[in-house]
This record gives sequence, C-alpha cells and structure tokens, in this order.
Amino acid sequence: VQLQASGGGLVQAGGSLRLSCVASGFAFRSYTMGWFRQAPGKEREFVAAISWNGGKTGYADSVKGRFTISRDNAKNTVALQMNSLKPEDTAVYYCAADRTLYTGGYYPSKAMDYWGKGTLVTVSS
Repeated sequence: VQLQASGGGLVQAGGSLRLSCVASGFAFRSYTMGWFRQAPGKEREFVAAISWNGGKTGYADSVKGRFTISRDNAKNTVALQMNSLKPEDTAVYYCAADRTLYTGGYYPSKAMDYWGKGTLVTVSS
C-alpha cells in the first residue's frame, strides 16, 4: 500500500496550493479518503474527507469555504485545493484511506487504515 502526497510548498497568506495524493496497492475506489494535518507541537487534526464515489464530503470548520477535496477514481488520486491560505494552515498534510463508508462530517484520524508520508505546507504572513 502506498499513498504519495505532493504539492506542498511555501506560499504567501491569501495564496493557493493544490495537494495531490496518488494511491496504490488497495481498492482505492472503495475507500473513504481523507486529508489531515499536523502543525509543529500540535496533534494531527482532521481537514477534509470524501466518500468512495465523491458523493459525500466533509470539512473541518477551520477550512470550510476555503478548501475543497475531490477524487478521481480512474486515476487513483485525491486532491485538496486550498485557497485563501492563512499562516495557521502551516502544517504537514497527510492523505489517508479508510474502508469504512463515509456519511459526512468529522472523521477521526484513528479510524484511518492507511497513511501517506505527508507534504509540508508553509504559509508566510
């Protein structure tokens, strides 16, 4: 199983980044996919999740209206479009997969079956 996240980098506040995660080694189209992040000195937190067919999405309150999660089952990829970035969005971002059916809302990190290595996003003020 591999989850390879990319797209992180340094961006000024107010800017945009698009993260992408390519999955392999499991039945991607059957899995809920999620993005989580961990800032220095803080616990890993939920950012966004999407159901197996893209029909359900959910976001943390802190990113709602600014971030959009999407997936392409034909390409085994999940993306996170991040707009209006703020310095407090600075963190390592991880994509993760879970075989449980997603019905919306918050998704606990401990529920995820597989994790990628993460990509660093730094937002300067």
